[in-house]
Amino acid sequence: MILFVHGVPDTAILWDPLINALGLEPGVYRALSLPGFGNPVPKGFSGTKDAYAGWLVKQMEAAGEPVHLVGHNWGALLVLRAASMRPELVSSWCVTNALIDKEYSGHRTARMWATPILGELVMLGMRNKARLEPSLVEGGMPASLAKTEVPHIDKTMRQSILKLYRSALGLSFRGAWVDDLAKLPKRGQLFWGETDPFVDLSVAERFSKQWGTPLHVARGAGHWACHERAEEFAGLLAAHWSR
Repeated sequence: MILFVHGVPDTAILWDPLINALGLEPGVYRALSLPGFGNPVPKGFSGTKDAYAGWLVKQMEAAGEPVHLVGHNWGALLVLRAASMRPELVSSWCVTNALIDKEYSGHRTARMWATPILGELVMLGMRNKARLEPSLVEGGMPASLAKTEVPHIDKTMRQSILKLYRSALGLSFRGAWVDDLAKLPKRGQLFWGETDPFVDLSVAERFSKQWGTPLHVARGAGHWACHERAEEFAGLLAAHWSR
């Protein structure tokens, strides 16, 4: 079973081109929807980074066999955390354009979302979908993806984003989230959009060197390389899974 885990502010729509490029049949994969991102928040769900990591572990357990994990953005962070918590549930993992790194303190928007009052003001601006769509495109999101994702960025998603980023102090990771990376299964892969304005390529290079994880750089692609370079990514994943 392959589990695809999207990021923020995305939904599972993100993976459609990649799934098509891989030629996957229903039943061999699941494109998961994070609670609050295009779907309701379960009763009692706290929305913290640990709650989301625990939620992903439950999805892995439900598969009934070791899974192949693929994550982008916050999905990448959750894949790393869940895989390091329960390595026995993982056949392989691959993450793209986000990593748990104690030297990385988050991009500007992440820090704004993590700041009380300021984050709420930013979210007020995100209610204007006519302005939000070109803003996301300016940040590197493919225009076709922005057009389909923006309608899903509702009040539930905006509130979920604030809770998640505040639980991570923006994107400043410490403690078990960093220390437990030593427990990651060795069968990992990094796929990186070279021109990502949010997480510099140097972060991926540092992680690759520290943990011995292969790094593939999609030249000229940005933060959403997993979507805009679906064919390239599909080829890498097929090779990764066959090893």
